[in-house]
Amino acid sequence: MGMTSYGFIIDNRKCIGCHACTVACKAEHDVPVGVNRTWVKYIEKGEFPDTQRAFHVMRCNHCEDAPCVEACPVTALYIRDDGIVDFNWERCIGCKACTQACPYDALYIDPETHTAAKCNYCAHRVDVGLEPACVNVCPEHAIISGDMEDPTTEISRLLAREKVTARRPEKGTRPKLFYIDGDEAALTPDDAPPASDYMWSGQRRGVGHHAPGGSHGNGNDVGVTKGVIPLGRKPGTNGKGAPEPVPHVQPEKARRVYDEPNKGVMWGKEVPAYVWTKAISTGSVAIPFLAAGLGFAVSEAALWTGALLGMVFLAATGALLIKDLDRPDRFHYVLLRPQWRSWLVRGAYIITGYGLLLGLWFVAGLLGILGVLPEGWAAAVDAVLAWPLVVAAGATAVYTAFLFAQAKGRSFWQSPALPVHMLVHAAVAGAAALYIASLLVGGLEPLRPALALTLAVGIAAGLVVMWAELSVEHPDRDAARAAKMIYAGRYRGLFWGVSVVLGSLVPLALIAAGVALSLPLLVAAAGALALAGILATEHAWVEAPQLIPLA
Repeated sequence: MGMTSYGFIIDNRKCIGCHACTVACKAEHDVPVGVNRTWVKYIEKGEFPDTQRAFHVMRCNHCEDAPCVEACPVTALYIRDDGIVDFNWERCIGCKACTQACPYDALYIDPETHTAAKCNYCAHRVDVGLEPACVNVCPEHAIISGDMEDPTTEISRLLAREKVTARRPEKGTRPKLFYIDGDEAALTPDDAPPASDYMWSGQRRGVGHHAPGGSHGNGNDVGVTKGVIPLGRKPGTNGKGAPEPVPHVQPEKARRVYDEPNKGVMWGKEVPAYVWTKAISTGSVAIPFLAAGLGFAVSEAALWTGALLGMVFLAATGALLIKDLDRPDRFHYVLLRPQWRSWLVRGAYIITGYGLLLGLWFVAGLLGILGVLPEGWAAAVDAVLAWPLVVAAGATAVYTAFLFAQAKGRSFWQSPALPVHMLVHAAVAGAAALYIASLLVGGLEPLRPALALTLAVGIAAGLVVMWAELSVEHPDRDAARAAKMIYAGRYRGLFWGVSVVLGSLVPLALIAAGVALSLPLLVAAAGALALAGILATEHAWVEAPQLIPLA
């Protein structure tokens, strides 16, 4: 028997926008209100009386090279032998990596099970010889399903003779959802921004793990969403009770007039916070142990302080990672049911290895203090574990960049500078934490000059890396718009005010003054501001790309 590959064709010559497919899908799978596996997007062009409206059915593309399957850490998503991308909610941990990996916004978190879900081609119906529910109910036969590899099927014949288009083929996912007479303005998310608010365009409270204020995530502008009435404002007013002009849409421009509700920010505040705590942990360990590995005289107090900071902030990192899961009760599945292509799994094992090495060093150190180990063993343990700890800390600091790069739906995170970004932040965070600790712990004073230099060089390097990530040519419009949202849009105050001025330029001035005047308090203050700047930067870097619409 030959290969089977199921796909869909949406024939826009026939679709009347009746939503029968949406209703049938909800009924077949008991999909909760507020989320959809299949939905109909409306766009309009022109001005009265010369207008036209187009309907486009949106759903999972059942990609041949599905990025959601690669990103899923526990094989909750998988590709069947017939090409259908299916899911097993009983394995899902609610990490939302799949929602970030999908370039088509096809996945959601079910508010009842708190696990990922999407169109699964009604696999249970296909298995007994039936068509998907949406195909069965469509009154115009505008949805065609079937085996694309079988030349006798209707879908195969249509693909052979009709000109079809697909959504975002440049992502390399090889989607298997095709449109006849597909309108590029509907298939490309930012080509048809909303001209005004409309029913169900946003949600005051998100569904599942979605962030509040969903309407702000339409992403059609780098700053405030144009034409969308903010929550709490009366229609037709400017927020102060005065009338405001109706947004004007150019005749040649398309606008979105009906769509599914925006999902908002799926990776919320826990993710930038975990990147921040991880930077402090890894930097605090790497700096003193790197110095020891290179043969510099490093006091036991410096090693103990770095190791303690590393362990405390590593514990905070783990707690934040688990808190971000919609099914935290299943966090252990990552280690016990791993899918090794996922960088979330690789990262979990890297963090675990880093934690075990730290724990081993602590045990050896405590045994030495208690006199269990012979004299001289403490120095030997330091020498043996120094480089493994540095390598593990570096890998822990950097792996998140590869996790973000696996999120193909978020182009801004595909930057080749992101690993350097993470490494620089770890150096700055570690130097800052250790310098602040030197005011409280004796024995760290000899490290202060090196820590101040590391802090200054790291902050300067961070500015260069941020400039590279924001200003170099971006791979596509989504990445460029996310960058512009950071430096010129919604996050410009946070970026320029906290990341650049308070978190970088002011600390550089304080370090210079503190070193020149021999005032450690000034350098420590610089470190505290640098830590605040890193947290602000990570918040913008994580959140902004998620506000760019994918569907």
